[in-house]
Amino acid sequence: MEQTILQFKKTSVTSKKPLVATENSAGADLYANIDKTTMIRPHETIKVPTEIAVSIPNGYFGALVARSGISTKRGLAPINCVGIIDSDYRGEIMVPLHNHSEQTQIIEPDERIAQLIILPYLKITPVEVETLNATNRGNKGFGSTGKWQKKIAYIRSKNFNLFQN
Repeated sequence: MEQTILQFKKTSVTSKKPLVATENSAGADLYANIDKTTMIRPHETIKVPTEIAVSIPNGYFGALVARSGISTKRGLAPINCVGIIDSDYRGEIMVPLHNHSEQTQIIEPDERIAQLIILPYLKITPVEVETLNATNRGNKGFGSTGKWQKKIAYIRSKNFNLFQN
């Protein structure tokens, strides 16, 4: 598989290089660059510094995502689920880490707290129109493609009356 160089800069002498843990890891783990153990209370969000900045190639963006271990075992994940880092941003990466659990969680100095995945994107130009092209789905939104909706449609098609005596 082709490798791409991700340039990064430490903004502190204590910063740690992002870790690509295995040969086929999709992302690089980011470390908490904190001086001491930090508590995150239930349903609280804190901005955890990494004290690194990156240079993402044009045509790509960085997706800041949860690490599977601390998210499933401890309920810790970025508050917005996926943070977007644009290719022209050169500031420090901060991780808005949220505690989704009912227990206070502890973050240790140099703990791996998130992953950075580099992905391509399509550049867009929003253009207002009067109508959009038609699709089978149309404006059916949340849950419209689920099994429950199909069952309801089937029942309605057979003219069942669920409230008959």
